[in-house]
Amino acid sequence: MTRPRRPKRDVGQPGPKAGSARPPARTPPSVLHHTTRGLYPRSDLPDDPDRSFHPSPSSQDLSEFEYGLIILVYGFQRWVQSCMAAANVNGLNALDILVLHAVNHRARGRRLADICMVLNIDDTHLVAYALKKLTAGGLVLITPQGRERHYETTDRGERACLGYREVREHFLVPSLTWVSGHEGAVKEAAGFLRTMTALYDQASRFATAATAMQPKTAPVHTKR
Repeated sequence: MTRPRRPKRDVGQPGPKAGSARPPARTPPSVLHHTTRGLYPRSDLPDDPDRSFHPSPSSQDLSEFEYGLIILVYGFQRWVQSCMAAANVNGLNALDILVLHAVNHRARGRRLADICMVLNIDDTHLVAYALKKLTAGGLVLITPQGRERHYETTDRGERACLGYREVREHFLVPSLTWVSGHEGAVKEAAGFLRTMTALYDQASRFATAATAMQPKTAPVHTKR
């Protein structure tokens, strides 16, 4: 009885390596749409070209709030720089000043990661560069504690923050007291902004999870 012969393999075609896994198969678009059906109906998927979107009244109100928030952010940044310049501290941008105040008050003696968490900033490189500038300017002092570096304000940084508070108390607080209408209105507005921050973070997580299995388009080319 003769043994069956094995099929011949081309010499130029390499065989599969031991322990190598097959590449994962691509998921069909129908399955991708089905996986996100729990949060997005088929006609409401963000990548559906045939969808028709009609904003709700709440969405229109949110757009008004977000536009007010945009102009508030840039108005606040201009005020921060103008206030610090009026306190005779020049050469700092808005982020530098906010980091200086954080180190002086809410994140005194904290690490870089703690300062970023207090300011709700994900990009640690921005805060690290601001701390580098503040340290070079003699406003912030680095205190090594083991392998970690903690930051606190120097005497010059304390005077800069105190001068900032005096200018704000003289020029901004009286107008704010007159506009707010009743006592506690500013505190209520601060609580509402914190609540909106939590809602934006939660919506970001849900949107990322709901669209995780969808095919991604190529990044937008911003360089010429």
